[in-house]
Amino acid sequence: MTDHRDSDGGDWLEASARERVTGLLDPGTFVEFIGPEQRVMSPHLARFDLTGAFDDGVVLGRGRLAGKDVFAAAQEGRFLGGAFGEVHGAKFVGLLRTATAGAGKGRPAAVLLLLDTGGVRLQEANAGELAISEIINCIIEARLAGIAVVALIGGRAGAFGGGSIITACCSRVGISEHGRISVSGPEVIETNKGVEEFDSMDRALVWRVTGGRTRYLMGGADTYIKSRIGDFREAAIPLIENPPPFSIDTLEAEHRRLSDRVRVYGECRDAPEIWTKAGLPEPDRVTEVSDDAFLLLPRLKEAGHDAR
Repeated sequence: MTDHRDSDGGDWLEASARERVTGLLDPGTFVEFIGPEQRVMSPHLARFDLTGAFDDGVVLGRGRLAGKDVFAAAQEGRFLGGAFGEVHGAKFVGLLRTATAGAGKGRPAAVLLLLDTGGVRLQEANAGELAISEIINCIIEARLAGIAVVALIGGRAGAFGGGSIITACCSRVGISEHGRISVSGPEVIETNKGVEEFDSMDRALVWRVTGGRTRYLMGGADTYIKSRIGDFREAAIPLIENPPPFSIDTLEAEHRRLSDRVRVYGECRDAPEIWTKAGLPEPDRVTEVSDDAFLLLPRLKEAGHDAR
């Protein structure tokens, strides 16, 4: 196993779910709920000759971030692609319901969702889909209670399918270059619409369209994060502060942002066309520059088009 004991916690992409969550929170404060020693596992995988995991691919618990009480759930993308099943989803639901059930000082300041998922497990499709809807409902309840729900994305699986819808419901989103967000995965699009619509084998295309840099510039993520666990920790601290209210005004503002984005960029077929239209310097090199150089680029709203 890779050693992640260096000062900034190691690389988020290569770290396990447990390494991510313990490195993100204040040292020594994480207390795990329903840990692997309790062996709460999926009852469905064995019939498909699949080996289960003692934590069913998600690590969750309570800790502190910069001294503030928070709940956190981290998906293990290396187990079934971080996909949602019955137990996996139930652990998310239980965490969010517990966060909201507390009163006053008993409630955490935030719930951090360290997403790394390809969507729903095909072996537990109905249970997984139900879990997604329950998680979304719980996120809304938490936000109505004034609890910030923050999605952090930077794993190999990204946040696809139901994971992308969960992301869109969160108070705020932080993403790294390696993170990806999309309702439909590249293979799904290609299967249904053909390779001429989307070539899932073209990795550069996949990252240009679904990757963290595009999502950030287009307003689909609030913060762009460098690749180290320490960078995710530093980014998460302000993300949990003063969460936007879950109100009609907030929803209407988001609808206007999305409508403006379609109006301005809807005819574009690939990300470089958007960057060219937005007036970004060297639009063909947006995905190639270093993180430091990328962070100097303006968001599209600031590039002359109010598309946020």
